[in-house]
Amino acid sequence: MKKTCKIILAIFLLVTGILINPFLSYAGNDTETTDPGNLYALSAVLMDGTSGRVLYGKNATEPRAMASTTKIMTCILILEQGNLEDIATASGYAASMPKVHLGAAEGETFYVKDLLYSLMLESHNDSAVILAEYLGGNVSGFAAKMNEKASEIGCTDTWFITPNGLDAQEEVEGEVKKHHTTAEDLGKIMRYCISQSPEKETFLEITRTPSYSFCDAEGKRNFSCNNHNAFLSMMDGALSGKTGFTSEAGYCYIGALERDGKTLIVALLGCGWPNNKSYKWQDTRKLMEYGLEHYSLHALSEARLPGIPKTVPVENGQGKNLGQQADVSVIHIPSEDVKLLLGAKDQVKTIYRGKKSLTAPVTKGEKIGEIQYQINGETWKTEEVVAGESVEEIDYSWCLEQTMDRWAKGGK
Repeated sequence: MKKTCKIILAIFLLVTGILINPFLSYAGNDTETTDPGNLYALSAVLMDGTSGRVLYGKNATEPRAMASTTKIMTCILILEQGNLEDIATASGYAASMPKVHLGAAEGETFYVKDLLYSLMLESHNDSAVILAEYLGGNVSGFAAKMNEKASEIGCTDTWFITPNGLDAQEEVEGEVKKHHTTAEDLGKIMRYCISQSPEKETFLEITRTPSYSFCDAEGKRNFSCNNHNAFLSMMDGALSGKTGFTSEAGYCYIGALERDGKTLIVALLGCGWPNNKSYKWQDTRKLMEYGLEHYSLHALSEARLPGIPKTVPVENGQGKNLGQQADVSVIHIPSEDVKLLLGAKDQVKTIYRGKKSLTAPVTKGEKIGEIQYQINGETWKTEEVVAGESVEEIDYSWCLEQTMDRWAKGGK
């Protein structure tokens, strides 16, 4: 029975033009990829910072409040759309923000650059609002920019209301929405900030600075900021990160590490409440070490290609001679290679999906199939397979020409 099923499957694949290369497995350090173990966080993600692939997730797509991890989006938006040398003015609303705050007074002015250090090192809530009002006109205008950017990045369940991450909710088209994200979306935002944004280098410079001092734009008051991201000194290769806490969100963290050619991102939401401030550091270390130990960087080009036909027949096409079957050569068009982290349990396969025959006319470069590179059943890369030449449709003039040519050669 099993042999019969295999034969039927083989015939089906042949008829439909689907050719599959056997699975290829990759081992990180020749150790079986197991789960990282128990985590304190209610939601967590370990992400490959190179590809964006989720290597491990715990309630990864469950929406939760995100507290001050919000500020990585605030920071990158200001870097991309603002000017570091501009001066921003504190409104009465900004001055009313609760601690942790800079203590800006209404009407006080600051350079945008200085406010970004205040935002990311000390997590000052009033600095976030000053920056939001500077770029967006008001907080809601800036939140609209945040949500637009989140959509561009590929976030699927994130909604920004405040620039500082304070718990909030609003009604949108009859639906009550809370300020929230998911662990997976938060990882996507950090990946964008450290590797995809045109301002990624400035983002890293700000978030990795140990301490920073500045004064207001008029030089009347002096301020000092210290970086409270303990992860920066906790592990070799630490790149960036942002802490957060509100009563609804609990302790949150988003951090990134680069070591041995691997870029890892950890996102934690709901990682304990007082008095469990250290839980986020324990979870972060556990996930980072898990990623470093069990995954290694590979290029999808390492995978063996499936068998691809050299030619494809063209129905009703002009062949070399009258009565001869026309066909076109098949050309594989390689695309830019994709590199990602793979573990011992990850299986890579390549699949060719193409037409078994074509109907004239056929144009050179016309797509006739594609090669899919899949990891555990999910497609991560596709490459086109195209026709190598054009084939015209059989018509009366071509048939007449072929007939006359044959007669001229003695009917051969």
